[in-house]
Order: sequence, then structure tokens, then C-alpha cells
Amino acid sequence: MGNRLSKIYTRTGDEGTTGLGDGTRVNKDCLRVEAMGDVDELNAVIGILLTESLPQLISSALVKVQHDLFDLGGEICIPGHSMVKPGRVELLENTLDQLNDALAPLKEFILPGGTRAAAYCHLARTVCRRAERQLIKLNREEKVTEISLQYLNRLSDLLFVMCRSINQSSGVADILWKNES
Repeated sequence: MGNRLSKIYTRTGDEGTTGLGDGTRVNKDCLRVEAMGDVDELNAVIGILLTESLPQLISSALVKVQHDLFDLGGEICIPGHSMVKPGRVELLENTLDQLNDALAPLKEFILPGGTRAAAYCHLARTVCRRAERQLIKLNREEKVTEISLQYLNRLSDLLFVMCRSINQSSGVADILWKNES
């Protein structure tokens, strides 16, 4: 593979625009760029989460998710392009089911926290939800693939279950929400 980025700065974005993967120039605050940024931020937060000690199933699943998110960013960057395959959603669901089967049924709402790793995972979950909302907004104006919407929706569910699983594997209880009103 040749050099993809031989020069990091181009000065082409100094006026508030950026180039998409198909060569079109768009404003840096357009919905497409916002969605790409949220997916990129999600990937970065998952990178932080991966610096923590995690159960092997979770860490290997998250590394695959990072690659999927990079593909998703590429898909968003090129209007009309498709990179995320339906099998990736099925993989998320299988991992989710496997982790959830080992957890006690949830009878209360939980608050973000427990271990530091679980707190990072909750942060990833909230960024994932934001990325999903941005992609839904974009989809109203410019169609995106149905699978990309499904992927982010399922990923946020998986991240929630991962939070609980991380706490469980560390012997730390989830923090239950208590309505004190």
C-alpha cells in the first residue's frame, strides 16, 4: 500500500469547507460532516475504553467495532457508498446475546459508573446514541444505508450490556437509580 497521507495539512479547509471522499467540497458544519465527526469521536472513546483491562470477549469485539466504525465513517464520507455489511449487525447481536445471557435480569434503571472501564463504556454508549441521531438527521435529507442506521442502534445496545458485563467481571455492582422524589 502506498502512502495515503504524505502531507497532513492542505490549507484547503481554512475557509470552513472540507472535501468528501467523492471530491465534493462541503461546509464543515453540514450534517454529513457532523455525522462523520460523531462516528469518529465514538471510535476515539472506544479507543480510550480499550486502554482498560477488559474481558477478552469485550476487547476483541470492540476492536472489530473500531474497524466497522472506520468503514462507517468512510461510507458517510462518500454519498451513496456502502461499506458496512449486514453480517456486522448480526455479529453485534450475537455478542450482545452472549454477554446478556450471563447477566441478571435488569429490574431497575442504572446510572453510568461502577468501574472506570464501565464509565468509559457508558460514555461510548452516549456518543453512539448521538452519532445515531446525527445519522438519522442526515438520512432525512440525504439517504444513508439502512444497515448503517441499524448498526449504530444495535451498537448502543451492545455497549449498554458491555457496561454491565464489565462491572460484573470486576465484581462491582451496577449503580441503581433511586427515585427520591
